[in-house]
Amino acid sequence: KKDGKEMVLIPAGSFEMGDHFNELDDYMKPSRPVHRVELDAFYMDVREVTVGQFREFVNQSGYSYGGNWDSVAKYSPGDEYPMVYVNWNDATAYAKWAGKRLPTEAEWEYAARGGLVGKRYPGGDEITHDDANWGNTISGKDKWRYCSPVGSFAANGYGLYDMAGNAWEWCQDWYGENYYSSSPAKNPPGPDTGSMRVLRGGYW
Repeated sequence: KKDGKEMVLIPAGSFEMGDHFNELDDYMKPSRPVHRVELDAFYMDVREVTVGQFREFVNQSGYSYGGNWDSVAKYSPGDEYPMVYVNWNDATAYAKWAGKRLPTEAEWEYAARGGLVGKRYPGGDEITHDDANWGNTISGKDKWRYCSPVGSFAANGYGLYDMAGNAWEWCQDWYGENYYSSSPAKNPPGPDTGSMRVLRGGYW
């Protein structure tokens, strides 16, 4: 209730996590092997955190945001655009203030799939500029050079917007190059330690 954002309950279930098509470059090998993951139900914000919502958090909490608002405005030029130029600590602070938490990487991928099995994208095996804001190209419904207002494209099967394209999204997990080979099968929390955090979702 603190940030007024709509959330949806993602049902408990299991899925095959990882790169089903074995088609990503070598630097993406951490997305393999595909492995079965079981998750408890959890809540997820329906839309990305907007510039306006993040600004309200800063104003209400007194949080010391170290980013540059002019840089934010270059890529997200209004309150209804996704907040960018936030590091993991910024995202975690916002979530804590709102009474929430960041999703784990497994939760994020399960939610992004929207109930589809073995597909490349939240809407199926193909993606066009009518489906998401990606590729730095203005075409079809994608009328924005950089970020688009949150929720500008159709939601996935769970009612979530912008799970592909628009802005990268932080996950709770530490990044671990070989974690997929050793992660627990139920509610994997990510590695215990690390030097980087996980980002998912792609961007414009």
